[in-house]
Amino acid sequence: MIEKLEEIHSRYLDIEEKLSDPTVASDMKQFTKLNKEYSSLREINQAYLSYRDILDNMESSKAMLNDSDQEMRDMAKEELTSLEASKKDLDEKLKVLLIPKDPDDAKDVIMEIRSGTGGDEASIFAGDLYRMYSKYFETKKWKVEVLDINEGSVGGYNKIVLEIFGNEVFGNLKFESGAHRVQRVPKTESQGRVHTSAATVAILPKFEEEDLDVKKDELRTDTFRASGAGGQHVNKTESGVRFTHLPTGIVAESTDSRSQHKNREIALQRLYSKIKEVQKAAAQKEQTEQRKSLVGTGDRSDKVRTYNYPQNRVTDHRINLTLYSLDKIIEGNIEGIIEALQVAENAEKMKVGESV
Repeated sequence: MIEKLEEIHSRYLDIEEKLSDPTVASDMKQFTKLNKEYSSLREINQAYLSYRDILDNMESSKAMLNDSDQEMRDMAKEELTSLEASKKDLDEKLKVLLIPKDPDDAKDVIMEIRSGTGGDEASIFAGDLYRMYSKYFETKKWKVEVLDINEGSVGGYNKIVLEIFGNEVFGNLKFESGAHRVQRVPKTESQGRVHTSAATVAILPKFEEEDLDVKKDELRTDTFRASGAGGQHVNKTESGVRFTHLPTGIVAESTDSRSQHKNREIALQRLYSKIKEVQKAAAQKEQTEQRKSLVGTGDRSDKVRTYNYPQNRVTDHRINLTLYSLDKIIEGNIEGIIEALQVAENAEKMKVGESV
């Protein structure tokens, strides 16, 4: 463990030096990438420094156990007991921090929220989810850009597509992918009956071209006229973009934006995500003894969470977590749920590590 920690410390210092290099600072893409890695290593580096201090102090205390002065020996013994307790706590923390991270965790994301079953109420609920996430983004100080909005007829959204930039965005949001279900009395319900509606969330990590071995000559690009809800723009410009990865036959397209440039970017990110998923599935197949993650596949067909208004209850079905604080959660206080899912994922990774 010490060797691994020393490697991380060395990398941390190396990045620190590079970030102060004017050449790196002038290259915004490289600077941003290094700064994200630097931030991701900060906690474990600080824990390593504390761990090293504890080990050094333990050596000093052990040496004092042979002191001729009884009072000094007693003091050293007391100090050693305290240090051993601190070391034990830090040992456990470091085990968690050293669990291999998903390399995509540091990436920015494209987020898509769509209304599902439930008609107008589903659109309103999709709007509630957007508001919930927006408040959460504010607490994380993430930058958000709205790429596409299709508003519902009585409020909320049929679809909204966002681009989110910041530290560890995918690592925090990846568990949100899937079907979110709401149980409540709709405003349009005159009999006071509880209805169930749904909205789906998709989280796509933003890949750079160098992240995947995808050559430009392996991609076929098609543009087409987007269909939509009328307007002069529709069917007059070929804003829709479709990519086909020729070696695998994987296809991804986008008509989310009126801008062909933005649609190219969204379609390419969808293609990268699909290719990445195929690569991950192949790797997991080779390691059949690996357990399936508790948090599921992230597919939008997976029912991930239920928001029950009459009982002020939120249930995350993947980890059987139930909280009676829907009023706070819908206002953006979702950190507790995300942390619980991260803990579950780390526990699963630790089990896998112990079994291989």
